[in-house]
Amino acid sequence: MGRRPDLMQLKSQVEWALHCCTVLAALPRGQYLSTKALAEFHGVPKEYLSKALQSVSNAGLVTSTLGPSGGYRLARSAEKITVLDVVQAVEGDGLTFVCNEIRQNNPCRPDGYCDKRSCPIARVMWQADKAWRDVLRGVTLANLGETIEAEVPGDLLQASFAWLPRGK
Repeated sequence: MGRRPDLMQLKSQVEWALHCCTVLAALPRGQYLSTKALAEFHGVPKEYLSKALQSVSNAGLVTSTLGPSGGYRLARSAEKITVLDVVQAVEGDGLTFVCNEIRQNNPCRPDGYCDKRSCPIARVMWQADKAWRDVLRGVTLANLGETIEAEVPGDLLQASFAWLPRGK
């Protein structure tokens, strides 16, 4: 699917963090995956992925450990981490639309005119932002894992997890 320049663009790190967290959700208890393994598996630059994982770690969604068997794992169960949690860890939790009240620049507005309501454009954009967040809040990493298991052939899933150097 090609990129559409007319759509809102999130950082690539959001996609990377979501994919990595979904993989981490499938790890057996007590195991970790290194940034190197996750970067190689997803074909993304390790240095930039490391920044995304650090953001997710700072938000308390993943934990990390150092050493030869170090890496990342989820900090809590996949049922308790939503897509919105991951998006906000990387992007922040600010609104996606900021109204700068440019309607006040209208040269036809009388001096001292006071709007009784917020800008109608801002209201619809804030409504859309809320709807978007509600959808992301309603999907957990566990839900994503279930969808992946249902849609990806079992042999591909097995090969993928065999490829990932667990615990390294």
